[in-house]
Amino acid sequence: MHHYDLIVIGSGPAGRRAAIQAAKLNRNVLVVEKGRRVGGVSVHTGTIPSKTLRETVLNLSGWRERGFYGRAYRVKQDISAEDLRKRLHITLNHEVEVLEHQFARNQVTTLKGTAKFVDANTIEVTAEGGEIIQFTGDKFVLTVGTKPFRPDTIPFDGEMVLDSDEVLELKSLPKNLAVVGAGVIGIEYATIFSALDVHVTIIEPRKTMLDFIDRELIEDFMHQLRDRGTTLRMGCKVERIERQNGGCLIHLENGRTVRADMVLFAAGRMGATDSLNLEACGLEVDHRGRLEVDKATFQTAVSHIYAAGDVIGFPSLASTSMEQGRIAACHALSVDAHAPPEYFPYGIYSVPEISTIGMNEEEVIERGIPYESGVARFRETSRGHIMGLETGMMKMIFSIKTRRLLGCHIVGEGATELIHIGQAVLNLQGTLDYFVENTFNYPTLAEAYKIAALDAFNRMPPA
Repeated sequence: MHHYDLIVIGSGPAGRRAAIQAAKLNRNVLVVEKGRRVGGVSVHTGTIPSKTLRETVLNLSGWRERGFYGRAYRVKQDISAEDLRKRLHITLNHEVEVLEHQFARNQVTTLKGTAKFVDANTIEVTAEGGEIIQFTGDKFVLTVGTKPFRPDTIPFDGEMVLDSDEVLELKSLPKNLAVVGAGVIGIEYATIFSALDVHVTIIEPRKTMLDFIDRELIEDFMHQLRDRGTTLRMGCKVERIERQNGGCLIHLENGRTVRADMVLFAAGRMGATDSLNLEACGLEVDHRGRLEVDKATFQTAVSHIYAAGDVIGFPSLASTSMEQGRIAACHALSVDAHAPPEYFPYGIYSVPEISTIGMNEEEVIERGIPYESGVARFRETSRGHIMGLETGMMKMIFSIKTRRLLGCHIVGEGATELIHIGQAVLNLQGTLDYFVENTFNYPTLAEAYKIAALDAFNRMPPA
């Protein structure tokens, strides 16, 4: 029987950070990964592939230059699914190599196989060749991530009706695509395909999308989508999907139908906990297979077992998952770790990007904080002109009483990079005056901070 100080199940962002943190604290660590290679959903089907696909699409389609050369401009005339996959595999291989090297350098033991609990301190791993090995551990971190929610009523076939994992293995590009679900994943893929001039219809049962993002940003974003021909069917529930020769017919509950060559079903994800045999260690999951944890320590209901990453639910970001994994490992090994910051940036890699930190306007109003906001349009910056940007905006919200920055919200090119300036000021409790008094490189998109701050400044009562 092999014994480890810490056993980590899953090698995505949360698992790898937990394992490496424990190894740096001189503990012996085992990571069990059931996928083909280390990296989890983040490297193989989620974060990295979708962003690589996005970059490839924007480059090959000439999307960023169309402001100058018109909508018909292309870098490559006929873009195939093979063109999209080439760059994907190069990137993924590189990511995996970096990870494998990181594990090796820190002397973390990795094992390919499926783990399940035998009792609260013992797991059984079914390795690739069918061999079964038992391991005991003092502490466990469960970072098994999620898998797409695939209801039985949806006729998935991997070709015409796909989930978000299968979309990466496309054989050919559809002329038109229906995306069921206007969550982060659905919106990212919908806009990426739209940038390839695929006609996209988004179907969402709720009347709104991305409810945690500032409404003003979402209104601007939805306007951009409609402007380029994306059809939004909000408040529409799918009754059934019928495969027809060469396409799909989607029946909506209101009696309408949507025709599409291909359907991407992206209505949420489930915790990948079903193979863990959690009853054996005394843990339960919710209806979506997720584990509940203490949000400060990431401890589950069983004190020596921790969980981190997407398997614990919102925000389900690679960046926050890494921090959760690290904090979980520190707590498990009785080492002090700083608490996760109250405010972290949220990035949505749609076309255009959305990124946000702090409170949105709705939350500020709800809390009864007297505030003022300022807006800058990217087309108001010289850099925006140089880049040919006709769209994109930044919004900042300030407290009237303390003048502190309360929230920063960006939609447009480069939003996920730009947000970090707002993040620094917000978490360091900076005020409006920082932006007004400091100079920014010219010409840059970051100048939007100065423009938005001056917009707010002009409406603020004197300090």
